[in-house]
Amino acid sequence: MVVRKIATIGCFLFGVLMVAMTPHQVLGQTVTGEVIDAQSQETLPGVNIIVKGTSIGTSSDAEGGFSLKVPSLSDTLVFTFIGYQRLEVPLQGQSSLDVSLTPETIAGDEVVVIGYGAVQKSDLTGSVSSISAEEVTKVPTTNVAEALQGKVSGMDITRGSGEAGSGVNITVRGNRSLTASNSPLVIVDGIQYGGGLEDINPADIESIEVLKDASSTAIYGSRGANGVILISTKKAEAQGTQVSIESYAGISKTLDYPDFNTGPEYVTQKREANRVSGDWSGPEDDPNIFTSSELENIENNVWTNFRDLLFQTGIQQSHQINVSRGTENNSMYLSVNYFDEKGILEMDQLKRYTARLNVDQQVGEALTVGMNSQITYYDRDRRRDPTNIANKINPLTRAYDENGDLIVRPHSGRDISPLADTQPNAYENNTLTTKIFPTLYAELDFAENLSLRTNISATLSNSRQGIYRDSETIDRNGTAPEAVYNSSNSRNITFENILSYEGDWDQHSLALTGVTSYQFNKNDLGSALGQNQLLASQLYYGLLNATEGIAVESGYEESSLMSYAGRANYSFKDRYLLTLTGRFDGSSKLSEENRWAFFPSAAAAWRISEEDFIGDDSIVSNLKLRASYGVSGNDAISPYSTQSALRRIPFSYGEDSAPGFTFSPTLGNPNLEWEISKTANLGLDVGLLNDRVTATIDVYDTRTSNLLLDRFLPLSSGVSSVTQNVGKTRNRGIEFALETTNILKDDFSWTSNLTFFSNKEEIVELVSDGDDIGNGWFIGEPTSVFYDYEKTGIWQQDEADAAASFGQEPGEIKVRDQNGDGEITASDDRVILGSPRPKWSGGIENSINYKGFDLSVYVYARIGQMMDYEYYDNYKPGGVENGANVDYWTPDNPTNAFPRPNAALSQDNYQYYSTLSYESGSFVKIRNATLGYTLPPSLMESMPVRNIRLYVTGKNLYTFAKVDNYDPERGGALSFPMTRLFVTGINIDF
Repeated sequence: MVVRKIATIGCFLFGVLMVAMTPHQVLGQTVTGEVIDAQSQETLPGVNIIVKGTSIGTSSDAEGGFSLKVPSLSDTLVFTFIGYQRLEVPLQGQSSLDVSLTPETIAGDEVVVIGYGAVQKSDLTGSVSSISAEEVTKVPTTNVAEALQGKVSGMDITRGSGEAGSGVNITVRGNRSLTASNSPLVIVDGIQYGGGLEDINPADIESIEVLKDASSTAIYGSRGANGVILISTKKAEAQGTQVSIESYAGISKTLDYPDFNTGPEYVTQKREANRVSGDWSGPEDDPNIFTSSELENIENNVWTNFRDLLFQTGIQQSHQINVSRGTENNSMYLSVNYFDEKGILEMDQLKRYTARLNVDQQVGEALTVGMNSQITYYDRDRRRDPTNIANKINPLTRAYDENGDLIVRPHSGRDISPLADTQPNAYENNTLTTKIFPTLYAELDFAENLSLRTNISATLSNSRQGIYRDSETIDRNGTAPEAVYNSSNSRNITFENILSYEGDWDQHSLALTGVTSYQFNKNDLGSALGQNQLLASQLYYGLLNATEGIAVESGYEESSLMSYAGRANYSFKDRYLLTLTGRFDGSSKLSEENRWAFFPSAAAAWRISEEDFIGDDSIVSNLKLRASYGVSGNDAISPYSTQSALRRIPFSYGEDSAPGFTFSPTLGNPNLEWEISKTANLGLDVGLLNDRVTATIDVYDTRTSNLLLDRFLPLSSGVSSVTQNVGKTRNRGIEFALETTNILKDDFSWTSNLTFFSNKEEIVELVSDGDDIGNGWFIGEPTSVFYDYEKTGIWQQDEADAAASFGQEPGEIKVRDQNGDGEITASDDRVILGSPRPKWSGGIENSINYKGFDLSVYVYARIGQMMDYEYYDNYKPGGVENGANVDYWTPDNPTNAFPRPNAALSQDNYQYYSTLSYESGSFVKIRNATLGYTLPPSLMESMPVRNIRLYVTGKNLYTFAKVDNYDPERGGALSFPMTRLFVTGINIDF
């Protein structure tokens, strides 16, 4: 009902807005003409044309032609097009015009957004990658970060799971910290955003820049230590009113999922396991290992694949309306979006409603004010993943009884059905979240070259989570029903002042930027829990009716950051470029003595292609050498890590209870200081054949010291851990990006984009001089590794004597004796087997346009990482539970893959069992493919629209990997498998 009311109000307001925007002038004369590029003489489609001082306008068609009714032939037409200079043409009685637009910049020299400003790409001294709006929307997803996967060299991005609305994991140039956050900073329209990337509607994004080296990120100081993602949202592109609709819908299915034992395969494995233990020698012994109901089901071939009953076809859809209007003095962009993702498991769904309003208003000659605002509302249903239960439950049962009702307790009540949570009023986990992100600004031009901008912004978030678990659910498994009610509120306020100066004289140019910034965060939360409530239908709304297990909790935290920054960009002859940046940061999270730190950086660039020895007729159109060095900090820890907190514990005097308090498990450290990263970067930008071929290569070396490390303490200390500044890490690597225009003709074009990224991550120093085996940290190795025995196979029958020397038998797991001393010991024979960090990653995209058709195919690769594959860990050699359908050893099947089943041993008692699950996580996948068709302009003449494009897109089409029926991007886990998505969509411009 509430959503319906909101939709009704929204439609009404939209109608009012459209009426208000409808032009009321009397149109008398028709002006026709053609728009071309002044340099190439090629026609320009999509040029915005408007009658000056009105909202009457049109756009040039695919051939550059236009036709516009105007009030009078004495009016002036304004022509605007991205990348070209604005042009005003007085009609002076003419009804036919041929217009030439002059490019604003040279080819490939687009404007790049940097911290607190923007520069021409040719003037860039740091390492920055740019992604256009077109690239952002190619991948249908709720999280814009997925669209960046493999397209930004230096970024490692993986999706968390196939769950609806699943988050992503992002690092820029490796992991620097061991326990502090390694996530990059997100800036939206110049302001730090306190939410996640999933809150931002991809269709609202104009461009994304990723700042990677210390010179680029230094202006953000401590906040930019892990890289910076700059997002610029859309504004009105030109004068006049434009309306567009973007809509798509499609289905998703399980991408791949490995096979578990069928009923007959489970019976075969259980018999073999009991043969080894001496409890089975033939079918006549089946009553010794199977129940009577299981024997009946075996005889009648009755068994259930619960996983097939769980998985369903998912649905994903997105619908958006954009309205933009621009005049000489103001512009407005309004968008409303509805996104719905229904997962492949029942009760897994995300609904997101977003609205954005961007307004800019010129007030007089010197003052501009504006607002960028966004509101996001989530309605999310989540569930406990049931695939673990479905994979291991004994399949020799029916899922439903003869009446079609679910058997909640199969196997005479021993087990819980994987489908139990789907029963009415059995389980619900619903979260409602509202996030508001308003930004107000005012910019005053004191003089021609001097301006002051003030920003004030807030990220306001309110969330409610309600959870109900009935007695007969997977979580409760027969215990008392439980209800939980969680609420949270967060406020992130930012206030900034930016003073900018730009000046040119002779062959010199100078740009100065000064920044003061204050940011504070406040978060509070509340939680209530109760068990054994009266009515299941009350879900989590009747906690007062709970009779036991009642608990109430609340919390609060606050932090602030004060900063002063300055930057100078100097250019001489447009060839020699220098950038100097410095920032003072003061963080309330750190100790008073160490709260403030200074983070400087310097960068220089030489535009070699502008030198006289590079002739005008050279194939080299751009050649620039860059070098930078800078320091950044990190304070991404809990706000009160410098303090030791108290917590309440049960206590009594004799028989009388009393309140008791003790220190929390984490000890405060009053001496905490900044984690420091120092980065050197060397880069080369190349453009050939008038930038039909462009390439960028960067090599870097980042050394991080004073790591903010959660160090575990011995139990004798009375606490479990303390955050300290100990340890060092190092990340060094190479990035490469190549863009080529392979074919460029009037009705056919073919372009290719390639990226490559390789990073070596290593720990340089820890608390002691040696390795920390308990935490899995090793000097000279990545921050996360797999440390275990090295499996070499399975002991075979002809190796019985050798196996006996290690206390083993044929059919058991064989591991390598690393030091050759004839013994297998934890101290001497465990080694580092691999790491979840890739050795390299990259992608290649080919885009082809033929007349009205467009086709793009993107392939992504992530190579060299290892994963802990949960499927192999689900081999159940004891035969008690069902398990993975693997190639296990028997005397008749002397494989080296998996050991012999044995009912006398539990999984935990299998020697070296953990070595089974390590597997290559490398993969290459067809990440995305899109085929589109834009209707020809001749059809548009009879329709009230400017452009219509239809398209079909496939996501995660196919994965090439060493393992079968599994997408290694999931990282080895079996819960919420990755999905394959197919959508059809339409874009309409009015």
